[in-house]
Formats: sequence, C-alpha cells, structure tokens
Amino acid sequence: MVYVRLFWEFFKTGLFAIGGGMATFPFLSNIGQTTHWYTQSQLADMVAVSESTPGPLGINMATYVGFTVSGVLGAIVSTLSEVLPSVIIITLIAKALQTFKDNQYVQDGFYGLRPASTALIAAACCSVGEIALFNTHTHLSIQNFLSFINWKAVAFAVVIFVLSNWVPKVKNWHPIIFIAIAAAVGIVVKF
Repeated sequence: MVYVRLFWEFFKTGLFAIGGGMATFPFLSNIGQTTHWYTQSQLADMVAVSESTPGPLGINMATYVGFTVSGVLGAIVSTLSEVLPSVIIITLIAKALQTFKDNQYVQDGFYGLRPASTALIAAACCSVGEIALFNTHTHLSIQNFLSFINWKAVAFAVVIFVLSNWVPKVKNWHPIIFIAIAAAVGIVVKF
C-alpha cells in the first residue's frame, strides 16, 4: 500500500509542480504534513542534500523521500512517478506543439504559466528560509523573541550574502564552492 501512496503523491507532484525543482517544495511540504513520513525540519535537510547532489532537485527529493519511506523500491517508485507525468504530457503534446507553436493562445498559455511557476518557487524559498532561519518549534512571544531566531544561521546567511555579492575575489566563485562551505559549516556548527 505504501508504494501506491508513494506513486500517487509523487505523480501529483510531477503533474502540478511546474517551474523546476523548488516548485516541488510546497507539494513535498504537504506530503510530509499529510503522510507524516517526515517533518518540515527533515524536509529542509532533504533540500540541502538534494541541492548538494548532482541532478534535478525534484527528482533527487522524490528519490530521497522514497528511499527514506520504503528503501530502494520506494526510491524507484517515487522517482518514476515524479517523472511519469512529464513523459506522458510531452509525448502527447510534442506533435501538437510544433503545429500550434505560433498560435497566440498557446503562447499566452505558456506566458500565463510563468507567474504560477514564480509563485511556487517563491513559496518554496519562503518555507526553506523559515525553517533555516527561525526556530519554528518554539512559540513566538516577546519573552522568547531572541530564541525564536536561529542567530547562527542568520549570521552565516549574511556572511555568505556579503561574500557572494560584494567581495570581488569571492563573488566569482562557482556555486558548488558555496554549497560545500555551507555543508561543512552546517556539520561543524550543527544548525
């Protein structure tokens, strides 16, 4: 039964998450909340691991979740079901798209998908930022405001932002270097 649920959840994710890997984050967040396969904190860890490994983020996340829930077979089921909607849709519309690519309605439809993609990616960024920068397991109040903020993570984010935007020698580093530094600091500082 777990394989059917994995298939269904990731099929829906692959079908509706338009705009790349981060667009899958709201769907993955919902999967975690409804199935209790993982917490939001574990989801943030999954994003970090998936971002650090080669391959598309959405596929890496599906594989990670599938493996976590049900081992190798779960990873295979969730990965294939994440990809399957795209394969079906592309197969069905490839010929029609060539025929209608100059059609104004088709162009308008694709143009209309851009805000939806942007919104899904923005929602994912906000969710990851909330999990990374705030101690969401504590309730916010005046007395514990300072403990609500993950000061180590905020300081590290500010340092990386300044280095990557305003320090000329560091500014041109490849993003993988920043990912490796962030992974090392996260392991050492444990945040």
